[in-house]
Order: sequence, then structure tokens, then C-alpha cells
Amino acid sequence: MKIAIVGTSGAVGQELLRVLDERNFPLDELLLFGSSRSAGTTYNFRGKQVEVKELQHNDDFKEVDIAFVSAGGGTSLEFAETITKHGAIMIDNSSAFRMQDDVPLVVPEVNAEDALNSPRGIIANPNCTTAQLVVALQAIEEIAHIKRAHVATYQAASGAGAAAMQELEDQYKQLANGEEPTVSKFAYQLAYNLIPQVDVFTDNGYTKEEMKMYNETRKIMHSNIEVSATCVRVPVMRAHSEAIWIETERPISVEEAREAFSKAKGVEVIDNPAAKEYPMPLGLSGKDPVYVGRIRKDLANENGLTFWTVSDQIRKGAALNAVQIAEYLISQR
Repeated sequence: MKIAIVGTSGAVGQELLRVLDERNFPLDELLLFGSSRSAGTTYNFRGKQVEVKELQHNDDFKEVDIAFVSAGGGTSLEFAETITKHGAIMIDNSSAFRMQDDVPLVVPEVNAEDALNSPRGIIANPNCTTAQLVVALQAIEEIAHIKRAHVATYQAASGAGAAAMQELEDQYKQLANGEEPTVSKFAYQLAYNLIPQVDVFTDNGYTKEEMKMYNETRKIMHSNIEVSATCVRVPVMRAHSEAIWIETERPISVEEAREAFSKAKGVEVIDNPAAKEYPMPLGLSGKDPVYVGRIRKDLANENGLTFWTVSDQIRKGAALNAVQIAEYLISQR
């Protein structure tokens, strides 16, 4: 197995290195690619120093089996043909190909089989908020069809990359020292604040992030589910949270839902309100599952259920999901 990572220096690229190592991913050779700025940097992987090569339109991917690409949509669009032309499977973390009909959009716990049909040699990783959402929704979909979902997200700074995490940290330090905070990665100061905008607004008043959750959820779940989301950036370093309200075709009891979540792949339940036990990003960063808690009936809807989820979006929302796709492909060979 010859594996490549494109965009090694970014938050997701670094997480890919960790996840591949932690999961003992079966590879014989690892190639790292990046921009001209990153070229020449070395990273330790399983005791060996691997140097980053500059991504170019050449034959560097000739014997690569799987390429994990996390360098932004522009790079993915420009280099997709270069990466796949010799037969490499490109698992892309950008939004560039997600909604294209001939590119499968995959969350292995939900629709792993879709990865087997990739006519262009490209498999798309979903938006991080969508990945977290569909893993939880699938548990309920198994027992009753979900007609609609309302979601409020609480998205960590890390969703905007390593520089955004650093900016949040710097802002707290600057404010503590009586200095004017640096505002660059977000529209406003994030420290001590919430920003009800993730990505740019579209003509219907929803942001692109919110529309991704609508469109991607339907594609991944092969469902007519209606999704309405409000995405909010919060001053949390890492791991996204989501408050989710669903309406199913028949009433689901709390006990039935809890059992479904407990049996679901990729889900862990932390739901003991009496002991103040529920998922929180502070203690769950760096973990693999989608954590579910606060499971209860929706007081405003007879067929409604509401619950809370937390998941590390750099892992399940990006690096881990990509590696799980690759693991599935290998298992089907």
C-alpha cells in the first residue's frame, strides 16, 4: 500500500498522520505533499522522517493507491486529474466534489457501500457538521424514518483551521493584557462571544454551511429528510456540538431511542441528567465517536425527539472519516 497525504501541514493533515498511526493503517510507503511553502518540511511517521514534496502536475502519484487530500477546494479541483490519472483513489476533504452525481459522499457508518462506486476515482468526505449529524440520525433512521430535523450547531474554532485556533487563544491573552484583540480568521472577535455565521450567506438567508447540512444529509442517507440548520461559531477550541430536534414517522420513546443509539456504530451515549452527565467538548476532544446525550421527547411534537451531540470535527468530521473510508475500501478488496 502506497498512501499519499496532500495538505500535510494543515490541522486535518496533521490529524491524518496521527490517525493512520493510531489505527495501525496498513501502508508500506507514505508520501507527503504540500504547497511550495511547505515543501522540504519533514514529519516523523512511525520512526521515519518523511519530507514534504511540492504538489505539482507530474507523475508523483503513479503508484499511489489512496491519496487523502485536504488542501482546500481550489487545490482539489486543480489537481484531481493529476492525482487520479494513474488509478489512485482520491479521498477529498473539501467541498469541491461533494454534491456531484458521479462522486460518492461517504460516512462509513451510514453508506459505506457508496464508496465502491467512484467512476472518477474520487470519494468525498462530508462537511464536519454533517458527518456528526448523520452518524446520530442513522441510529434512529434504522428504527423509524426521520421526516425532518432541526439543528443548531455550536462550532469550535478548529473548524476554521489551525490559525483560527491560534487566533482564539491569542485573543484571550490579548484581552487579559488589556490589548485590542486580533481579528482575522472570523468576522468578529470570537473570545467571549458567539458568531451566528459559519461560511458566507446565500440568497435564501442561510449560510453555505447550513445548506451543506441540508443537501449532504439527504445525499448520504439516500433520504428525503428535510434539514433546517442554524450554525454558530463558539469560543471552544476543538469539537463541535449540535442540538438536534427530529420528527419521525411514528413516535419513538426515549428508551427506544437510547437503545438505538447504544447499538449504533460510531456512537457513544453519555446521558445521565441526574448525575449531570452529558457530552461536552472540553473532555471529548481527540476522541473518535459521536457522543449523544440529553435524549428526551420533544414537548412541541408528538412524533418528535430531541438530543445533543458532541464530536471532534477534526477527527470524525475529517481525518478519521477519511481513514475509515480507506479501511472499508481495503476490506472489500
